[in-house]
Amino acid sequence: MYKLMLVDSDSDRSGSLEAALLAAGYTHIIRIGSGDNLMNAVRNHQPDIILIDMQSPDRDTLESLRNVSRETPKPIVFFAEQSDYETTRAAINAGVSAYIVDDLPGKRLKSVLEVAIARFQEYQKLKEELEDYKSRLQDRKDVDKAKGILMQHRNLSEEEAYQLLRKMAMDRNMKIGEAARNFIAAMALLGGK
Repeated sequence: MYKLMLVDSDSDRSGSLEAALLAAGYTHIIRIGSGDNLMNAVRNHQPDIILIDMQSPDRDTLESLRNVSRETPKPIVFFAEQSDYETTRAAINAGVSAYIVDDLPGKRLKSVLEVAIARFQEYQKLKEELEDYKSRLQDRKDVDKAKGILMQHRNLSEEEAYQLLRKMAMDRNMKIGEAARNFIAAMALLGGK
């Protein structure tokens, strides 16, 4: 079962949400106040999901959520009593997976959390795929640049330059993109770029 962190300074309101979570079958709940340092609390307690219950997200809360999303991404569910388009957008941009306005979802609480988790996981997957794509694109650029340097300085064909880079990478037990970056850096130091 998931470990939940409930963030709210209003003990009555957080008590109601905690009761709803317990009724939904969530038993491992950590409660902290909204004035507490959220990043430190996340580091200390390592929750699986963060739930924030407040009237409306303020700038400090949104900044704390951005820091959490950057450093230790987690599904974040925000329960707000009131909101507007800009506030909702700011919360989503800060890493909130689900933003619920007005009323606690009651019987739907478990499905709200499941949707938030699924949305978070899908977002993380897309983010990883994007980073992988960027890395592969950078590798390709670096390999092309290193091939160009080899072709110019050693009078090699493109295929010969590629094979030489590939051999360098294999000899050093590294990926070809990394070998290309090392070669480019070494040539720059030697002034042969």
